[in-house]
Amino acid sequence: MTKAELCARVAEQSGLTKKDTLEILNLMLDTITDTLAAGERVQLVGFGSFEVKERAARTGRDFSTGEPTVVPPTKAVQFKPGRNLKDAVK
Repeated sequence: MTKAELCARVAEQSGLTKKDTLEILNLMLDTITDTLAAGERVQLVGFGSFEVKERAARTGRDFSTGEPTVVPPTKAVQFKPGRNLKDAVK
């Protein structure tokens, strides 16, 4: 499902216009993004939670030369599904 398809389905179910629904969806996504960028956790009870995890530096390998190389530490977003989502997918 694309963002446009999600927007259309929510608009249909809510009775809002697609324009209003898209604006709300974009605001939600921006808020989640800003919250994660600030290092905070976003928890949507029953759906799941998003949080930023730090990955430590590690030794990797340069594919072209085979030489070991250092992969710097990085941050990644992790999603953990909630119970309702897990049950719905089963």
